[in-house]
Amino acid sequence: MSVAVVRNLGRRDYESVWHAMAHYTDTRDGDSTDEIWCVEHEPVFTQGQAGKAEHLLDTGDIPVVQVDRGGQVTYHGPGQLVVYPLLDLRRCKVGVRDLVTALETATVEMLKKYDIAAAPRPDAPGVYLTGGPRAGHKIASIGLRVRRGCSFHGIAINLDMDLAPFLRINPCGYAGMQMVQMAELLESPPEWLPVAEIYVRALQRALALPESNWQPLDENLFSRLAQRIETSNG
Repeated sequence: MSVAVVRNLGRRDYESVWHAMAHYTDTRDGDSTDEIWCVEHEPVFTQGQAGKAEHLLDTGDIPVVQVDRGGQVTYHGPGQLVVYPLLDLRRCKVGVRDLVTALETATVEMLKKYDIAAAPRPDAPGVYLTGGPRAGHKIASIGLRVRRGCSFHGIAINLDMDLAPFLRINPCGYAGMQMVQMAELLESPPEWLPVAEIYVRALQRALALPESNWQPLDENLFSRLAQRIETSNG
């Protein structure tokens, strides 16, 4: 049975993590370990492959990065939990739709632990509140890429962040899409690491992966990879 190593990357700029997970996907082989990366990004808008310029309303001083995931534009920033499943889908016996469903199911299960009712929508990937005055507001966004049978990119869940940048775009390509975060629904703001731990356990269950201990990130490996990518791009 496959075991996915879980890593806490802390807070990092988006592009370095994107290039790292793409490189990992492109260079892995049949024996490479599946990994789940949890990270918090510096402020950035990311525009997916199908992205249209009309959905960028007033990005201002926040950078826009064109990326190779599916979907339209979204925002990442401090106070958001971003989870990247780097999985060999064939080895895990998981299809792309199964992975999307697992990411959504794990979000719903995690939110339920905090007494927040939410569910996915059949017409748009992600997770949305289902009760109270914020019903219909979006709390988690999904964008994936599969290459060589392996997944990267993932899901972003709003915990305790500045939601104002979402007003500068049409989130996920939907004009007027209302975003919400866990902190607005709880008496005390959620802590990033406990939420991440609950979420990852739920994701492992949804994917029928055994629980595994969190492993530290090899900073030297990450630095060497960043230098290699910079050299190849130069």
